Amino acid sequence: QNYLDNFWPDLKAAHELFDSIVQARRERESESQENHGKEYPEHLPVEILEAGIKSGRFLQGTLNVNKHRAQLEAFVRLQGFGSKDTG
Repeated sequence: QNYLDNFWPDLKAAHELFDSIVQARRERESESQENHGKEYPEHLPVEILEAGIKSGRFLQGTLNVNKHRAQLEAFVRLQGFGSKDTG
């Protein structure tokens, strides 16, 4: 803000862009506080997920996504299984 005020006081578009960025950041911080610092809301509570994993109802794994073809290629590597057991 100081840089724009001191060096580009008449550049209206830059000031509007800066204000837009500040507003977006405030909204993101507000949403983060509402979600208790989590980027995404949880679908199920942690307790239910842990119980489901222990009972075998849910499987735990790691999602691997191809960074070059993210919308087309991904797989889940299940914990506790060999590398051949992926789907």
